Amino acid sequence: MAYGQSDEYSFVLKKDSTLYGRREAKLVSVLTSLFTSAYVLAWSRRMGEGTPLRQAPCFDGRAVAYPSDAILRDYLAWRQVDAHINNQYNTVFWALVAQGGETPAAAQTLIRGTDAAWKNETLHTRFSINYNDLPAMFRKGSVVTRVRQSVVVKVKEESGEEVRRERCVAQVTHEDIIGDKFYAQRP
Repeated sequence: MAYGQSDEYSFVLKKDSTLYGRREAKLVSVLTSLFTSAYVLAWSRRMGEGTPLRQAPCFDGRAVAYPSDAILRDYLAWRQVDAHINNQYNTVFWALVAQGGETPAAAQTLIRGTDAAWKNETLHTRFSINYNDLPAMFRKGSVVTRVRQSVVVKVKEESGEEVRRERCVAQVTHEDIIGDKFYAQRP
């Protein structure tokens, strides 16, 4: 499993994983390298062919061994709450600047010290934006899990018949990982 929002991704390995002999430096270097490569390779598909990657990305990495599933869940919940807080702030900030005519400094001053209710009310009354209607990707972040799918591994030349096998593939969703439902569906 992995969880990502903004410029941060967290990768979760099973407790009994023996990947790279559980060597911390090896896991960090390989996961960071693979993530960076995947980011570069997916750039044009995600951003559009006409959007160049202007400079090479650089990601850092670290490994943390959480002592229990409960503490790991708390960490992931904290990351998702942080995604919501940051997105709500940025949505209000840019609405004030782009649609409300405020300077960035004035928008920052208006927002300073406000709570979620004020931000939601400002979005709704001044800009007709319902925060809950914004894409879940921005409000909740991205959850990457492995799911089993039937995939075509080859097509028989003589008959054109597809040969299928079950494979684990990455699936990206934008869902709540704070409550129990997510974990109950993935024991």
